[in-house]
Amino acid sequence: MSIRITLEIPDGALLGIAASPDAFGDEMRLAAAVKWYELGRISQGKAAEIAGMSRSEFLDALGRFGASPFQTTPEELAAELGIRAPAG
Repeated sequence: MSIRITLEIPDGALLGIAASPDAFGDEMRLAAAVKWYELGRISQGKAAEIAGMSRSEFLDALGRFGASPFQTTPEELAAELGIRAPAG
């Protein structure tokens, strides 16, 4: 099952990114999925599903957006490894 969401975008908005309405919608879906994943609100699998791509494709897209595929902070990683995280 899927849900259709309709957004109204100003006419000139698509000119700035040279995208068709469908391409713009796909990019918005991906950008939202990347951001929600980055914020820790959803998993990689759920983000990939929202973006309409495989998990592998989503991981590639994270790189395109400059987002890390890891949700662990340096402090959390240090705690898991039993080492003291550098101050910073």
